[in-house]
Amino acid sequence: MMIRIFPYGAIQFMAFDQYKKVIKKQLGISGHVHQLMAGSMAGITAVICTYPLDMVRVRLAFQVKGEHKYMGIIHAFKMIYTKEGGFPGFYRGLMPTVVGMAPYAGFSFFTFGTLKSIGLAQAPNLLGRPSLDNPDVLVLKTHVNLLCGGIAGAIAQTISTMVQTLKYVYQQHGIRRGLYRGLSLNYIRCIPSQAVAFTTYELMKQFLHLN
Repeated sequence: MMIRIFPYGAIQFMAFDQYKKVIKKQLGISGHVHQLMAGSMAGITAVICTYPLDMVRVRLAFQVKGEHKYMGIIHAFKMIYTKEGGFPGFYRGLMPTVVGMAPYAGFSFFTFGTLKSIGLAQAPNLLGRPSLDNPDVLVLKTHVNLLCGGIAGAIAQTISTMVQTLKYVYQQHGIRRGLYRGLSLNYIRCIPSQAVAFTTYELMKQFLHLN
């Protein structure tokens, strides 16, 4: 998981900043809409680049005790490559993952950007502080970043869960026992994850003088 999440996070946030610039320059789209578009494209890019690592992670994580087909990360890569069609074998099931990631990443960045803009516009003295690398730029305080990141993760998880399962689960199980089953566990996972991710992203931009 750690081997996967490091390049995934790096690629996603780097791609987000680059896509924002391209969309604004080439399409003339700015504001929160271009954050939604850039976030979706960044999420898709990160998924495509790290999908083989994710596949290996899932294979290793779901091995039944006593039935170890894979002896480790390198062995899993070798087995998938030799037994499942070479390089294309690492991308089996990519499309459903991309379809689910696009709305999740898009709404995650969109929500965080929106909350950040509103917070700094409505209560700059209460919620903001000067950037460490550029005193002329106002950024959110660390605890506010955590809060906004957590809210963004929760909203994005809710929306993407609905998009992926709405039609099938509604037909099979209805609303309460179907559409939102397991959502609370996803909140427990994604809220702190996104809170820390966005806060680290904002701090690293300051430490690396990117503001």
